[in-house]
Amino acid sequence: MDKIKKAPNVLRLILGDQLNIKHSWFKTVDKNVLYVLMEIRSETDYVWHHIQKVLGFFAAMRHFAEELKVSGHQLKYIHLSDEGNLQSFEKNLIQIIRDYNITHFEYQLPDEYRLDEEFKSICNKLLISSKVYDTEHFFSTRTELANFFDGKKNYLMENFYHYMRKKHHILMDNDSQPVTGKWNYDIENRKKIPSKHVATSPYIFENDLSDIYEEIKKTDIVTIGTVNPTNFIWPITRAQCLKVLKFFITECLPLFGTYQDSMTPNDWSLYHSRISFAMNSKMISPLEVVNAAIEEWKKHPDEIGFNQLEGFVRQIIGWREYMRGMYWLNMPDFETTNFFNNKNKLPDWYWTGKTKMNCLKYAIGQSLNFAYAHHIQRLMVTGNFALLAGTDPDEVDQWYLGIYIDAIQWVEITNTRGMSQFADGGMIGTKPYVSSASYINKMSHYCGTCYYDKDKKTGDKACPFNSLYWNFYDQHSAKLSKNPRIGMMYKIWDKMQPEKKSELLNQAKYYLENINDL
Repeated sequence: MDKIKKAPNVLRLILGDQLNIKHSWFKTVDKNVLYVLMEIRSETDYVWHHIQKVLGFFAAMRHFAEELKVSGHQLKYIHLSDEGNLQSFEKNLIQIIRDYNITHFEYQLPDEYRLDEEFKSICNKLLISSKVYDTEHFFSTRTELANFFDGKKNYLMENFYHYMRKKHHILMDNDSQPVTGKWNYDIENRKKIPSKHVATSPYIFENDLSDIYEEIKKTDIVTIGTVNPTNFIWPITRAQCLKVLKFFITECLPLFGTYQDSMTPNDWSLYHSRISFAMNSKMISPLEVVNAAIEEWKKHPDEIGFNQLEGFVRQIIGWREYMRGMYWLNMPDFETTNFFNNKNKLPDWYWTGKTKMNCLKYAIGQSLNFAYAHHIQRLMVTGNFALLAGTDPDEVDQWYLGIYIDAIQWVEITNTRGMSQFADGGMIGTKPYVSSASYINKMSHYCGTCYYDKDKKTGDKACPFNSLYWNFYDQHSAKLSKNPRIGMMYKIWDKMQPEKKSELLNQAKYYLENINDL
C-alpha cells in the first residue's frame, strides 16, 4: 500500500491513457492532492485485449506512478491483484473518498465515450464537488471539427488538415501558405518496396515484465496474441518513447513516406514510426513529435525529402485529429452504424492467423506476435477481407480494438467502422476501400508464394479476393452504383458476359460458405 504522508482533501484520477507528465497538474506538488491510478477488470475485460496491450499499459502506468512519487506527489496505486481492489472506477473511488475523507474530486476528459459517460454518472453519485480538466494533449478540442464543418455537406479530412496547419502554423510560410506551395504529397508515397531491399530493423526494447505477466496469469482475464514477458519490445516510459521517436526521425523518416503503403513478409515494421502507443497513452505529445520531425528535416533537407515529412505530419495533425473529431461528433450513434447490414461472423482464423492466404496469414500473424500492423495492412488486407466477407462491424470492431497495442476506441472505431468497413455510409471514407488481389500484389510481396493464384478469378486455387470483390459490388449495387468514385467498377461489371458473372458469384458463394477453410 502507498503511504500517504499528509491527509489530502482533493482526489485526482489518472487513466491509463493519460500518462502525460507535462500536464499542468504536475507542475507543482500539492500535499492536499492525492493522485490515483488503478488496474481494474472493467478495463481488461470489455474486449479480448492482446496480452502485449495489457502488459504495456500496466507497465507504463506503474512507471508513471513511480515518477510522480519521486517528484513528491502523493499517490495511491491500485494493482490488479490488490486485496482491496473493487475492480471498477466507481467502487474504488467511493472507497478512497470514504477512507481519506476526500471533499473534492477531479479528473481529465476521457478519450472514450463510454468512460466520459461513466464519469459523469460517477460525479453525480459522489456527493462531493468535482471538476474536469482537459488532457492538454491534442491539437484540437473535442468539438473543433464539428464547428469547422458546421453547415457543410462533406467532412473531408484534407480540408481539416489545411485548417490545422494554418491554425498551428506548421509547415507554413509567413503568408499562411504551405512552405512548398503544395499541401499534400500523398501521390509520391505509394511505392512498393523492392524485393531485395533490406529495411532498417526496428528499435525495440527488452523490458522484463514477467512480474506483471505472472500477476495476469493468476486471473481469468482472457487475452489474445503472444508475448515474451522478459523481452517486452514496446516503450513503457517517456524516456523510452523519446528514444523510439529519435530513432524514427533519424533512421526511418528518410524513407517513411515512399514505402508507407508497402507490405512485405520479411519486415513487420518497415519505416513506420511505431509511436502510436506512446502517443495514445500520452507519454509523448503530438506537438513534440511533429516538431522533432520538422527539426530533423531542417537539419537534413537533402536526406529527407519533403514528401517523407509531409506524409508523416499529415498522419499526426491531419488524420489523427480528424478521427478524434469525427468520433466526438458522431458518438454514440457511430458504434451502431451498419450501412450494408452485414451480419456474418469474423472467420475463425482472424484469431490464429492459420489461413492459406498469405496476405492475411502474415498481417494477422504479425498482429498476434507484435500487437502491431501498419495502416495499409489494417485497411487493405484484414479490413478489406472482412468487408468483402460481409462481416458484422461489431465483430470487426471488437477484433481491432483488442488486437493492437495502440487501439483505443476514439481512434479504432473511426478507422474500422468508418474508413475500413464503410459502415457509416461514407461519412469518413468517400468510397468503400475494397480491392481484388491486384492491389495487394501491387503493394506487397505476399502473392508470389501464396497457395492461391492472384491472377485467377475462378476455379481451383483462385484468389478469394477476386471473386469476393465482384460479389461485393454486385450485392451492393443499389447503394453504391451512383458513387462517382467507383462508377468505373460498375461499368466493367455491367459489360461482363452473364456466364462470367455467374462464375464469379458462384465462386464467391463457395468461398463464403467455406470461409473458415480458406
